[in-house]
Amino acid sequence: MDLGLFMQPLHNPERSITDMLAEDRQAAILADKLGYAEVWVGEHYSSSIEPIVNPLQFFASLIDVTANIKFATGVLALPQHHPAKIAGDVAQFDHLSRGRLIMGIGPGGLASDFELFGIMDKNRADMLVDSIDIIHRIWASDAPYDIKGKYWHVKIEETVVPKLGFGPMAKPYQKPYPEVAISAMTPNSGSARQAGLHGWGFASANFIQDCWVKSHWEQYVIGSEQAGRKPDRKKWRVARSILVTGTDAEAAEYLASEGNAYRWYYDFVLDDMRTYDILPVLKRDPSMSDAEVTLKYCMDTMIIAGSPASVLDQLVALVDYLGGPFGTLLQGFKEWDKPALQQNSMRLLAQDVMPKLRDYCASKAAA
Repeated sequence: MDLGLFMQPLHNPERSITDMLAEDRQAAILADKLGYAEVWVGEHYSSSIEPIVNPLQFFASLIDVTANIKFATGVLALPQHHPAKIAGDVAQFDHLSRGRLIMGIGPGGLASDFELFGIMDKNRADMLVDSIDIIHRIWASDAPYDIKGKYWHVKIEETVVPKLGFGPMAKPYQKPYPEVAISAMTPNSGSARQAGLHGWGFASANFIQDCWVKSHWEQYVIGSEQAGRKPDRKKWRVARSILVTGTDAEAAEYLASEGNAYRWYYDFVLDDMRTYDILPVLKRDPSMSDAEVTLKYCMDTMIIAGSPASVLDQLVALVDYLGGPFGTLLQGFKEWDKPALQQNSMRLLAQDVMPKLRDYCASKAAA
């Protein structure tokens, strides 16, 4: 099982964007030094809390200061962009990073971005499939192009000038193209089913209950079987909020402190879900009333915290609950309100917890 870092990222909007981006870069650089396999970063054009507008641009600043970590867009919201632009941007970044790119895609998740790009009333899931199909067709062909999709038409025919090099579009460094992965959040996610249908990887969000994470695998299996494809658990990434401290008491004290980053994060998530009437993702039992979904309930049920031994036990229980090992555990990034504590949490998870968790997963696989 690999270890990765999942960064939306969420930040207190009272901070400057300059400081937010500097901290996000520090987290990614530390993850690389600690042997994390992947770092995921989101795309949000109209948010003061999720400040990274272009994950590829952000990742480009990290290529030369990291060694091995793969850069995963979490996600490129394909309905918001022309597929030819994404095809060019992704191909260029894949060359710059020498193939260290995972192409995370999605229909988008920010209502203000939908309004900004004029897609509020569009079938974004359908647009996503159309877009990635066009992108792959661009990469699989040469100029001239005449690629007709349902929502876009890519055409370069009349202006192709071979002797001047005009017309051809760049192909990625990775052949035939970078791994595609999609995000999954809702119970019984259609995105997870879509991943199985198309052979994509998928990542389950860290701000939902374990039962809905489990439902993502079930939907992925359905999609895989519909396509006649064997489900591959290595393609499954599971994000969780994880805090590792020296002792259980240290974790409990921090999480009980006023305004700590985890408390702020889940307070935001709770408000967000209420605003858009999607509280069911926060409920372990669908019959719960909305009033029962409190900040304490969210923190008690969605944060894995404690000493390395305690966190290991909780992760082993998670692996068992989800039916066995999966491809990558993604640690959900939280703002560094106490940098030493958060950085040490990453070190303890990578160096103390993961080797033992991998041993456990290997024994499960052998059995």
